[in-house]
Amino acid sequence: MSRLHDHPELHVSGRIGWLRAAVLGANDGIVSTASLIVGVAATQPTGNAVIVAGVAALFAGAMSMAAGEYVSVSTQADTERAELAREAAEQVDQPEFEREELVQIYQRRGVDRATAEAVADQMMAQDALGTHARDELGLTHAAAARPLEAALASALTFTAGASAPLLVAWLAPPALVVAAVAMSSIGCLALLGALGAWAGGAPVAPSVMRVTFWGVLAMIVTYGIGHLFGATVA
Repeated sequence: MSRLHDHPELHVSGRIGWLRAAVLGANDGIVSTASLIVGVAATQPTGNAVIVAGVAALFAGAMSMAAGEYVSVSTQADTERAELAREAAEQVDQPEFEREELVQIYQRRGVDRATAEAVADQMMAQDALGTHARDELGLTHAAAARPLEAALASALTFTAGASAPLLVAWLAPPALVVAAVAMSSIGCLALLGALGAWAGGAPVAPSVMRVTFWGVLAMIVTYGIGHLFGATVA
């Protein structure tokens, strides 16, 4: 029996596409909604202006994230398809040139000429386009662009992220909205950073520090702007 059965490996590269969109969506939901709530609350508004602003931020942000991800990832997918179509045509028109490209790629990786030629011949006989996509273009199935998946992940996670500061703002006394939203959002961002790092198999501490730093900075800036405009109006 092969020793490989005794050495299982868990790789997470297949999660890259949706994980990136999910972390981006949740992070943006928390930061943008919390910052807007803090900024509006700093003006000391009357009535339910803070909640209205938070609800508007949630729906507008979710739609914007979904549309933005779909458009940008669709552009990536179009580029990938065009590259593959171009590569397929070149293999028909210039098969020897394409074979030589593979041979030189393998040689640059440290394989001798004879072995590189043998590997190129065997790989192209099995799956020529897939081999060139992976070894020449760097395109793999695991990292392929998936527009709909990215759009849904971004919209859903943005909504989940934005719901946290909005719920806190709704439950907190008016005098404590800024402090409550800020503290709870920092906690949510730290948790998000930890979960994202864990899901991607990356170190937790740098991820937590990164997301909390930018979240805190955004809330400080919007609070300062809100406080300035509130004081000016008063």
